[in-house]
Amino acid sequence: MNGHCNGSVNAEAEEFCNSFGDLIIDTKKSSAVHRQHETSRKESEDKCRLPALEAAYTNILRQLGEDTDREGLLRTPLRAAKAIQFLTKGYHETVEDILNNAIFDEDHDEMVIVKDIDMFSLCEHHMVPFFGKVHIGYIPNKKVVGLSKLARIVEIFSRRLQVQERLTKQIALGIAEALKPRGVAVVIEAAHMCMVMRGVQKMNSRTVTSTMLGLYLEDPKTREEFLMLSQRA
Repeated sequence: MNGHCNGSVNAEAEEFCNSFGDLIIDTKKSSAVHRQHETSRKESEDKCRLPALEAAYTNILRQLGEDTDREGLLRTPLRAAKAIQFLTKGYHETVEDILNNAIFDEDHDEMVIVKDIDMFSLCEHHMVPFFGKVHIGYIPNKKVVGLSKLARIVEIFSRRLQVQERLTKQIALGIAEALKPRGVAVVIEAAHMCMVMRGVQKMNSRTVTSTMLGLYLEDPKTREEFLMLSQRA
């Protein structure tokens, strides 16, 4: 009797595990299909908007007094349209899209720092570049993320029309919402072409911004440790 019951229970358990495994696989496949669909949709939208952007750049060149029919400028409006779409592709991306199951359970509660992440963005005031380095620190709460994903999060928010202050906060909040860590710290040091190429034309000026959340905001020693380690050569 017991053998029969145990056999039935084991069979039911095995069936449940198989069904649950199939559900996980189906969910992953569904997520992958969704991401692929979203990518295709975004590419389709970009392609639809390309002629309008190309026409706009043609008009800008003409208003500058250029001859848009000369050889060097024949394809410039199209190239510029494709370039601006690439430089602002972050509008079509989310943190959830790029994390892609790269958050892992890990019993680690000490500081994690990724520093000197290259960053390029466009100032929303003059649409000229600003660029520099991003330093990120977080204190895990039983969850860690693939390190390359931190750089991808920087990419998402920097590939938009931005101001450095908002960019710094968006990166920090994006990490905080995704990982629910005990603390997040982000520091950006950047050179702004709107101050170098035009305006005051100060070649060596740098702008530093920071956002501190959780323990980094509450505990001066934790904040000091991050700032010391992130600035160390």
